[in-house]
Formats: sequence, C-alpha cells, structure tokens
Amino acid sequence: MRRIVIVAFTDVQTLDVVGPAEVFSMADRLANGGEYTVDVVASSPDAVTTGSGLRLLPHRALSGVRGPIDTLIVAGGTGVVRAQDDERLMRWIRSAAPRARRVASVCSGAFLLAEAGLLDGRRATTHWAACSELQRRYPAIEVEDAPIFVRDGDVYTSAGVTAGIDLALALVEEDLGAAVARDAARWLVLFLRRPGNQAQFSSGPAWQPAEREPLRDLQSWIADNLTGDLSVAALAERAYMSPRNFARAFRREVGVTPAAYVESVRLERARAELEAGEASVEAVAAICGFGTVETMRRAFQRRFDVNPAAYRSRFRTRGGSHDADRRSAV
Repeated sequence: MRRIVIVAFTDVQTLDVVGPAEVFSMADRLANGGEYTVDVVASSPDAVTTGSGLRLLPHRALSGVRGPIDTLIVAGGTGVVRAQDDERLMRWIRSAAPRARRVASVCSGAFLLAEAGLLDGRRATTHWAACSELQRRYPAIEVEDAPIFVRDGDVYTSAGVTAGIDLALALVEEDLGAAVARDAARWLVLFLRRPGNQAQFSSGPAWQPAEREPLRDLQSWIADNLTGDLSVAALAERAYMSPRNFARAFRREVGVTPAAYVESVRLERARAELEAGEASVEAVAAICGFGTVETMRRAFQRRFDVNPAAYRSRFRTRGGSHDADRRSAV
C-alpha cells in the first residue's frame, strides 16, 4: 500500500488537493484496491477553508502523521505566502521529506519546498505566472518555465493547478504501469499526456511596452502590419534610426530583439486566429505574415511545443469544420 500524503493549509487551491487525490483514488479502484491510500493533512484536524471558499476536512493533523510516506505532495494556492511563515508547517515539511520515497509540489507549492531547502541545486517548475518570482527568490534553483512538470531525482514539481493532475498520472504510470494510468485518465476524461507545454496557457508574450514614444508607436504599427517588411533594416528606417542603434535600443526597452518581438506578435495573432477563427492553417500563416505554413509550424513548435493544427484542435473556442486542418501537412 503506497501512502500518499497531501499537505493543505488555509487558502489552498482546491484543485491542487482534490485533483491528485482523485487520480490516485481512481487508479486504486482500477487496480482492485490495495495500491494507494490518500491522506490530506493540515496543521490541525479542523476544516481548512480553500481559496475558493470550500471547506476541506483533513484526515489528520500534521502531528498525527506517523511512519514512512510513499509520496509527499505539497499543494499551492494564495495561502502559500502565509504558509511559508508557519514555522510549525515548515519544520514538518523538512522532517517529513526524508521519510518519503518521493516529494512533489503542485503549482505554487514549489515555494514551500523551496523555503524548506528541498529544491536547492535542482530543476523545478511552478505556475507560469510565478516562475520568475521563484527564480528571483531562490537563485539556487534552476527554474524551468515550459514543462507541465519536472522530475529531478526523487523530487517532482508541477506547473499551475491542473498540472498537478498530469503529475499524478505520471506517478501512477511510474508505479502501476501505462495501462492503469491510461485507464485512470480515460475514466476521468483527461489527457494521459496533454499536448504542448505550459507556455501555451500564459496570458501573453514576455515583452513590455517601449519607454520612448517612437518605439511604442512602432510596436503598434507592427501589430497592424504583420504581412509587411518587418526586417530590422525596415523597422530602423521607420524609427529614423540606424539599424545598429535601433536593435540595441529596442532590446533594451522592450526586453527582446526586434526579430523575436515580431515573431511573438505573429504567434499571438496566429493563436487568436486558430482559437476563434475558421481560416485554414495555410490562411492563418499568410494573415500573420509567416509566409509559409512550415515557417509558422517551426515557430509554434519552438514556442509552444505543439504544431498549429494540434493547437487548434485543443484550444478552439467554437465549432466549425476541421477538414482543412486534417488535410494540412502540419
């Protein structure tokens, strides 16, 4: 019997707790029992109010967790900030980790593992919106902002919220094999391995408005002229600057090179077209100034780890024929 211990606290993210718990519970049922037992624990045995207002009743208090642990999972949520200041909780995580076969975090629960010193010298991830903060606060960690989850030895960290479900399925596959994990995913109507990476769930590209008005105006102009000549030379001429000075000023103020910025804007437009529009992949490539479908496919694969047709299939927001996408070479 593998003992799964999930740590909760006030203002924990509900899905960070119940998502993995459902996966392990379903896997146990499909394996005819005797494989997993799931304990939700907290500082006290009293009900924990989650960030969404639901009340979870832990199986036991931290002090009641005796003996070895197979998998220790630390959830995340808006309560992480206060949880980091809970000395009793942090002491317990540090003492419980050595008696666990493996340790994991869901979403911002990585901050608790980091505060406990369990991620030093390791690769890790967290919610896409918190990756830079995790790296800033804990420079000894190699933070990866793209994966859904990261394994480094016996420590696992997952990206935001529902990524904890992906991680739990991977742990089930590690324990009980691909067939059980696949059946659990099927019963829970989940991807066993979702396409792409967490970059595709972020709210926008990683660049900022330029400080100076001429460059800010140019940023707006680029968005409206994606099919035009957007080379460094052409953009520099439009900004009344030499190509060298333009490239340096643009990168300093926007945070990325002009070429990277142009590709990012084209990708954002392509995402919107693929999610909501009816245009074929070929038409989207033309509308966004990629020139060819292959150019857009390479950009999508590099940025989102998924091709345009697969992206549309996963994220399309309204109905329509997919025949054009099925015929596409991408």
